[in-house]
Amino acid sequence: MHNQVMTHLGDGGRIMMTKDEIAEDIIRGTNDASDRAQIPSLTKEEREQLLDIFCEPGRIVSVSPGEEVVVTDDSCSMTYYADQENSGMGIPMSRPTAILNWERAACGDTCCMGHNDFSYKPAKAVIHYEANEYYSTSQTTTIPMFYGSQPNMGLYFRPDGPFDNPAELLPIGKIDEARQAQLDAKQQLKSDLVYIGKELNQVGCEAMNFDTSGSAGDADMAAALEAVRELKKIAPNMYMELGMASEFVLGMHGKIFFEDTRLAGLYPHQLVKVAEAAGVDIFGPTVNVNTTETTPWNLSRSVTMVKATAEVANIPIHPNVGMGVCGVPLYEVPPIGAVTRASKSLVQIGMADGL
Repeated sequence: MHNQVMTHLGDGGRIMMTKDEIAEDIIRGTNDASDRAQIPSLTKEEREQLLDIFCEPGRIVSVSPGEEVVVTDDSCSMTYYADQENSGMGIPMSRPTAILNWERAACGDTCCMGHNDFSYKPAKAVIHYEANEYYSTSQTTTIPMFYGSQPNMGLYFRPDGPFDNPAELLPIGKIDEARQAQLDAKQQLKSDLVYIGKELNQVGCEAMNFDTSGSAGDADMAAALEAVRELKKIAPNMYMELGMASEFVLGMHGKIFFEDTRLAGLYPHQLVKVAEAAGVDIFGPTVNVNTTETTPWNLSRSVTMVKATAEVANIPIHPNVGMGVCGVPLYEVPPIGAVTRASKSLVQIGMADGL
């Protein structure tokens, strides 16, 4: 066993691999990313560096002093008071208290407040309460404070919203009706995002996080991009962070453009240029995890795509390093060894500006 390394599968299961097996999976992973996204694979030196990170003996690994990066989050302070079904600890504390704990006990670089559902649609109904609590909490914090939620256009379709559900129309061949429903929902979503941003700007909101953009496809992504463009005109000093929902934009509509670029099928290195044009200040690339493959395979894919994104980006890149994305196993409480190896690799090899 002395020549084997402990690592994980994409579902979090612990496995043992030899150094040669890890090296082989790193090659397979980077080649898969190269084929899918049409980008260069990792060089021999980069593959060897990634192999060394996996073979480090410590359970937790880290970058060298001076290589640390800033971490933004999608309201991680919620884990204090959320229930266990939502990966929380269920501690009876208020949202402002949780944010202060995140800042002063966990030493977060930034903090984020959002609606408990973490979607913008339900936040709209209580935006004046949200704005008031954001203002009150921001007076007690020192680190940058985001307001974050998901665009989550799926909530705008029946039975949760007013528009026909494309998931019901498409199977019965109503393609035009499904596309129109998405366009209608996109307009309403964009309007809501802009409205919420305006209200938050009135109380001095420092930044907004459009988390998991594109979860309902290209119309969802378009709504977020259009909202960012409009909000940057209204509130140019309010930072905008946009994170992807998957490693390429799902073409649920297929014919939606932002300016002259079709959104369907864009990989992170392509979407980041569109995000820049919209006025996004921080971009969050996402790379999906295959639960049946190993962490070396998954992380190699992720580093390859993030590196290609960083090489063309003119804005900071903060890869989404959560459960099931960017090399982190799809497990409720991901193994710390896998998380730290993903973080170190994305920074040192993928050239990420933050996480």
